Amino acid sequence: MIHTLKSVRHLATATVKHTVSEFQMPVPWGEMRGRIWGPDHGRPVLCIHGWSDNSGSFNTLIPLLPSDWRCLAIDLPGHGLSSHRPAGAFYSFPYYVADMRRVIEAVQWKRFSIIGHSMGGNIAGLFCALYPEMVEAVVLLDSYGFLPAHMKKINGNLRKGIDEMIEYDKKMDERKERVYTYEAAKERLKAANPSLSDQSAQVLLERGVQQVDGGVVFRRDIRINLTNIARMDVEQSLYLQEQIKAKVLVLRASQGLLKIFPQPKDLYSRLQKGWEATGSTIVTVEGDHHVHLNDPAVVAPVITDFLQSVAPENASSQAAKL
Repeated sequence: MIHTLKSVRHLATATVKHTVSEFQMPVPWGEMRGRIWGPDHGRPVLCIHGWSDNSGSFNTLIPLLPSDWRCLAIDLPGHGLSSHRPAGAFYSFPYYVADMRRVIEAVQWKRFSIIGHSMGGNIAGLFCALYPEMVEAVVLLDSYGFLPAHMKKINGNLRKGIDEMIEYDKKMDERKERVYTYEAAKERLKAANPSLSDQSAQVLLERGVQQVDGGVVFRRDIRINLTNIARMDVEQSLYLQEQIKAKVLVLRASQGLLKIFPQPKDLYSRLQKGWEATGSTIVTVEGDHHVHLNDPAVVAPVITDFLQSVAPENASSQAAKL
């Protein structure tokens, strides 16, 4: 059962150019958290962060976007302050799409836009293909939009992911979270994400660590590191790409995903041609994979111009009365 608006809570945390509130909603295994910015009846924009990040990924970008937009940045399950999935459950794109569908049902948005960074862009691409009537525009922020695999590798990926989960389950009772000092946790995060500035790492740690005796522990569910068992081949990805009715902006960073997480050239080339064939806007900016967090002024005008070029349909009547 999908929870509706009455189950959503917002706790006011700050009032600046944008009104900012904490977002909470129940899900069958716990709760989903995030932050929501802007006026109640503003233009609805769903913001989906990347792998191992959290909603803080958008903390520096959203204040540079129009103040009359209603931006909802979610902590994906297993990230930030959102609950981890139940024991034995996998993390993969279709499940994340279902999570976003729950959120949209709860806030009662009928038509909205999406900004998805990295893995969040892959979730956004699949959401747009499955629910084309809901999404008016999508920004793939240093993201492929889909992450195809060679067909002959899909069975190996699936087997590897299942075996990893079985091994994880065996050791679950004896596993203990490592305790770090705050500075050590920050350095650990930066080592895993070399594109993060010191300040950006601190922003992500606000929701990314929890205080315990002796220091802090990371909040993320370690299972997000296991192999994604739900991969599609390029033909499936291209078919889904064709189902998207939203206007698409593919916004790449010059030193971003293509350099730190390159895909097989043949797969990337076909996916790129697919975006071009569907009339997507493709823009490259100077910056790294976390340019939207490290240097948001570089991408904010591009995102603003693109989304403002797509007139929202009945936006005032569709934004949730929160």
